[in-house]
Amino acid sequence: MNALELDILLPAFIAGLLVLATHIPFGMRVLQRGVIFADLAVAQIAGLGVVIAGLLDLTGQPLLVQLIAAASALCGAALLVWIERNAAEVKEACIGLTFVLAASLGILLMSRDVHAGEHLKDLLVGQILWVNNTQLICTAVLSAALLIVWHRLHRSPSHLVFYALFALAITASVQLVGIYLVFASLIVPALATYQLQQRRMAFAFGIGIAGYVFGLLLSVWLDLPAGVAIVWAMALTGLLAAMLKRAG
Repeated sequence: MNALELDILLPAFIAGLLVLATHIPFGMRVLQRGVIFADLAVAQIAGLGVVIAGLLDLTGQPLLVQLIAAASALCGAALLVWIERNAAEVKEACIGLTFVLAASLGILLMSRDVHAGEHLKDLLVGQILWVNNTQLICTAVLSAALLIVWHRLHRSPSHLVFYALFALAITASVQLVGIYLVFASLIVPALATYQLQQRRMAFAFGIGIAGYVFGLLLSVWLDLPAGVAIVWAMALTGLLAAMLKRAG
């Protein structure tokens, strides 16, 4: 591995660690609450905010884009709270429908953009290999703040507290790694370790980190899209870990 590849892979790996820091505990809670599609829905709504910011020609103002995406995600979080309170029996169907509607609206809004295909791809699979130091610093500060609040309030019975923190965590991650990798980082480590009673968090982080390492290396060695390679590497790592646990 040459110096140029290392200069690209190291920031991408740090971005992955920042995503995992918040997404693994949130993913475990999502699995526990039985709202698996919530992360996809909120991620897609945050992405819709990014699309709207692009249509308003605000892409040159990243802080404003972040604020619009965060506001969109918080609106999505409020909608999910309403769904849990008023349609609990069919909440997964309602959350899935929310995801589809947000995704469809994003495509409609981009339909007249000649670069829509490229923008949609970036939203879904991300541009993890091209993260910059400013993005990493901002994400690190936000992640630290969210983890502090989460540690203090994670036992709160309030649906709004959970979904608001969840929405803010996902907002930063969508722009950093894309919707697919956000979903994988939330669900794969939590799902692969859901039967563990001891050291679950440590094993979950091991699976997530291994997924990012192997995925990034494969993307460089085989010239593959990094986001998709990481998703598959993490899924296969999680599957292998689950099989070894069952065999043991």
